Amino acid sequence: MPEGHTIHALAARLTRAFGDRRVSATSPQGRFAADAARLDGRVLEDATAAGKHLFVEIGDRILHVHLGLIGTFPVIPFAHQPPAPAGTVRLRLVGAQHYADLRGPMVCALVDRDTRRSVRAALGPDPLDPAAAPEVALARIRRTRRGIGALLLDQAVLAGIGNVYRCEVLYRHRIDPLTPGRELAVDLWWEIWSDLVRLLPLGVAFGQILTLDDQVDEAERIVADGSVRPITAALTGERLGEFFERRFATYHRAGETCDRCGSTVVGQKVAGRMLYWCPGCQTRR
Repeated sequence: MPEGHTIHALAARLTRAFGDRRVSATSPQGRFAADAARLDGRVLEDATAAGKHLFVEIGDRILHVHLGLIGTFPVIPFAHQPPAPAGTVRLRLVGAQHYADLRGPMVCALVDRDTRRSVRAALGPDPLDPAAAPEVALARIRRTRRGIGALLLDQAVLAGIGNVYRCEVLYRHRIDPLTPGRELAVDLWWEIWSDLVRLLPLGVAFGQILTLDDQVDEAERIVADGSVRPITAALTGERLGEFFERRFATYHRAGETCDRCGSTVVGQKVAGRMLYWCPGCQTRR
């Protein structure tokens, strides 16, 4: 499932490609045909993200998309005309120089502003939202015995965080993922939040999750000197970014040796997803 940085990157990509311009909207698959007709020929005003939810304002309509486990919505440039739709395309948007094909979403619907507010209100704070209130997440964490490893995947606690970020951020701060929320030290929560605020923008910029110190430090240098702009501009969302080698500390590394302490990384299903951690050095509570 795409994590929140992917949806924020998608919102920015849609705005760059189509913002303030009229779009053609069709449903090649046919399942969204009536609503696509309501969008067709209208101006795409803006696209925004809240956690894993995408909202696209087209004319006086709001398109709500949640990609779920298998959904994709790449934004692809074309020279003369877009290629014929391939596969089951729920919605196709076409502008002067780009097209975007939505496939396999969990949610694709036109909603009103009250519904959008309701969806957003049900979410926890989003680390990519400058106006987020992380103390709201802390309050929810501190009143439950559920483990912090499960809580980080709960979108009502923290919006946008998926399995990779939860595994890696807990490792980065040596936190035992099975620590009950009410027993988690407050300073550890602020370490988690601050690190997510640092890491997720790099995911937006590079189109890939970066959590290892050497990659994070290099990525921050590239962002600071401005050379990230062509890297970001070249991303279409068709695939993960490839600027950095895909490496993680614990994610998908069960049975391997921890690079920090030499213990064996373990895996256990927590909140429906495989959680990976090192029991040797993730002991902070």
